[in-house]
Amino acid sequence: MTQALFLALFLLAPPLNLLRFDLYANHLVLFGQKIELGFTGFQYGFTPASEVIINLIFKAFLPLVAAGLGLIYVAWRWGRLYCGWLCPHFSMVEGLNHLMLRATGKPGLWEKQPLPARQPDGRILRPNPWYWLPLILLAALTAFAWAVATITYALPPDVIYYNLLHGQLSRPQFLFIGILSLVLFLDFIFARHLFCRFGCSVGLIQGLAWMANPRAMTIGFNRRRARDCQECNNACDNVCPMRLKPRTLKRKMFTCTQCGACIDACIQVETPKDRDSLLKWVDGACALHKTTGRDNGKDCF
Repeated sequence: MTQALFLALFLLAPPLNLLRFDLYANHLVLFGQKIELGFTGFQYGFTPASEVIINLIFKAFLPLVAAGLGLIYVAWRWGRLYCGWLCPHFSMVEGLNHLMLRATGKPGLWEKQPLPARQPDGRILRPNPWYWLPLILLAALTAFAWAVATITYALPPDVIYYNLLHGQLSRPQFLFIGILSLVLFLDFIFARHLFCRFGCSVGLIQGLAWMANPRAMTIGFNRRRARDCQECNNACDNVCPMRLKPRTLKRKMFTCTQCGACIDACIQVETPKDRDSLLKWVDGACALHKTTGRDNGKDCF
């Protein structure tokens, strides 16, 4: 639900005038209010450069810094929550991984082996190549919608929508939407979680902040019951959208998005056996074993 709402916010923020920059008028629009930065006045000689610089610092730079520091603090305390619970790209990672699993038996094209057919809830999932159709269609439509939404953050949405519906896009507008749509489509089909792991600067910053706090919230593993894992087909590993191994050390979980899919999978496997999950959220002293690899002596399960 949080992912769907944030995706809708990302797409609708410009036309609803919640957040955008109008290049035609040279001002910000925030919650319907125009925030003048002085660019137009400076262009025609009415506004001194010092006033423009002050406006940029207090109306643009400092709010961005505050938002960035807030993001870093959340990541330091709880991990990459933005990635797992809000990021529109990660919502596509999860959705398209599932469709590709239905089409090929693998969540990504670069996986060496298909995943086990038995799902955590006991269902048997057989690959069906017909799922390539909704996979490609969803990737293409989402890529196009993202490209259109992105350009409306800089140009008036009503202008873009009118030009698009009437086939009157200017050459720069057409090239921007076309190229970005193609790049996003290729990302959705071939990369997805690989971009999240190796190409996303926002994810990298959050990961570094999370790693700096050994007591931050993480996925805890009940090692005393590790033998129970022998009865499972590594369901927690199989469902991870980032293709990580949740039972390993924290330094190998650098790109964990705190989505909790592994915990849900373990619950589904263990509940029919009247046993508790071997994985759960832990923090504080209970999270230290994930960093050090040693039992800290505290009974956290």
